[in-house]
Amino acid sequence: MIGIPVQPEEPIMATTLNPYIHLDGNAKDALEFYQSVFGGDLTLMTFADGGTEAGPEDADRIMHGQLVSAAGLTLMVADAPSSMPTTPGQNISISLSGGPDEEADLRGYFAGLSDGGTPTVPLETAPWGDTFGMFVDKFGVDWMVNISGAAA
Repeated sequence: MIGIPVQPEEPIMATTLNPYIHLDGNAKDALEFYQSVFGGDLTLMTFADGGTEAGPEDADRIMHGQLVSAAGLTLMVADAPSSMPTTPGQNISISLSGGPDEEADLRGYFAGLSDGGTPTVPLETAPWGDTFGMFVDKFGVDWMVNISGAAA
């Protein structure tokens, strides 16, 4: 008998887990290259667009870039501010993101994964309006959590 896929009784959560690459001024070029390979939709936000307090030398750098392919692959890439050095091979974080419906789960992941680790940005309202935080877990892995449209 051939198995027939069964629809889950509960909807699948919309939380996304994906790599987030940090580069030194060439994030747009990297994302356009990855788009040429994977296809998909590309969104870009510069530091100036995001309203951050980065210096004028960073205004045109990519604060957040996201590529989502038709196959469901998600890749995020950003330029580090010029004041933050990047080291190839040590410039990748894991990103967890979702909307208000996933807020409780995402806050729980942030609390659980950061336990015993080192917080670097508290989970609070970011300049772009989402709730955002970063930490290094107890194994030295960099994590980012973003809750879009969440209440402060």
